[in-house]
Amino acid sequence: MQWKQLLSGKRLGIEAYHERKHERTNFQRDYDRLIFSSPFRRLQNKTQVFPLPGSVFVHNRLTHSLEVSCAGRSLGNNVAAGLLRKYGDRETDFSEMGSIVSAACLAHDMGNPPFGHSGERAISAYFTEGNGKSLEADVRKEGGRWEDFAFFEGNANALRLLTHPFVGRRMGGFVLTYSTIASIIKYPFASTLATREKKKFGFFQTEEETFLRIAGELGIHQTQPDSGRYARYPPVFLVEAADDICYQIMDIEDAHKLRLLTTEETVALLLQYFEGKRLNSILNTLQIVSDTNEQIAYLRSCIIGLLVDECTRVFLENEEALLAGSYAGPLIENIGERAQQAYRRCSETAYNRIYRANEVVDIELAGYHIFSSLMDILIEAVTHPEKAYSKLLLNRIPEQYDTRAATTYGRIQCILDYISGMTDVYALDLYRKVTGMGLPAV
Repeated sequence: MQWKQLLSGKRLGIEAYHERKHERTNFQRDYDRLIFSSPFRRLQNKTQVFPLPGSVFVHNRLTHSLEVSCAGRSLGNNVAAGLLRKYGDRETDFSEMGSIVSAACLAHDMGNPPFGHSGERAISAYFTEGNGKSLEADVRKEGGRWEDFAFFEGNANALRLLTHPFVGRRMGGFVLTYSTIASIIKYPFASTLATREKKKFGFFQTEEETFLRIAGELGIHQTQPDSGRYARYPPVFLVEAADDICYQIMDIEDAHKLRLLTTEETVALLLQYFEGKRLNSILNTLQIVSDTNEQIAYLRSCIIGLLVDECTRVFLENEEALLAGSYAGPLIENIGERAQQAYRRCSETAYNRIYRANEVVDIELAGYHIFSSLMDILIEAVTHPEKAYSKLLLNRIPEQYDTRAATTYGRIQCILDYISGMTDVYALDLYRKVTGMGLPAV
């Protein structure tokens, strides 16, 4: 892969490339286009890990995406500076790396359904263990890719959301630059190459042609001939690193606010990232700052700065392997030994003390029940639209979703488009209404 081809300002859906006469570059306009969009605003009512806040404010998908975007911009700018030192300008838009990565970070979770990652698991479970399994034969008979539903993946759904021309919308979806779109495709292969152990994949059957167009435009090659697996677009590693940095550290901070971790435990966990003069400097600052939450916030900022620098170093040291498509694993796995050990301990603590907490498990349980009920009712409506109740329910679905799709695959995907775009509150409200739980007393 070549940097000059990889960093393209051409937009999906616009055949003839032209740089508009505007103070903002095409990449900067991608950022603005995303941040002003309805799907991005809806992230404010989607769970990150913990239930949406009551008296204590914790992260939701919106605040998480904004923070990831900030870390991504720093990573992109740092890498750009390193590449400019190595190559000079050479008519390659290295200076736009920060804009590309920060825009992609805004979009990286836009395809995730309500109720956090449990929403993805609930959808997959519906088609592999629930009533949705009965639809497999019809989908396969029509030539549909059943694995798209059985291994439902928020990353693939984000690509669809950003590029699909929903009813009444223009070709190219958001009409973003090829570079920004490519930066969110963490798993550049189809669901047929996923497994029950590793369910990740990059695009649905309906977006495969779009992916191939992006790969061709940017010069992204297959890792092996006819394998169906493509090399990762290099800035994807920076988007992934920004996400890895933020969710891990911010989950620890949220757990402290919710008193799942004591102050002593939290400070001890976070101090493990540092040693020597840097550790002494941080300890001196903690002596000055007496506010507990401010102490945790200070440690968090120091760690993010450290991890951004470490991931930048790993990217630049492995640039040739990244361009060759031979680099394996996320950048965070190859940071310095001390930081890696500290990150691993935070991960273990998060798994044992946070992701298994009652508040988090309750969200997962609710998500399974709500998704299962909504999927049953809505899929029944689109597969039997002639029924009186179906007609009423279909009037509830926005016109942009194609409820009259010709295939079973298309009708299921229409319902997944609708459900995955919901906020937690909207999904719960619809569930109550269609099950009769929200009706007023007579």
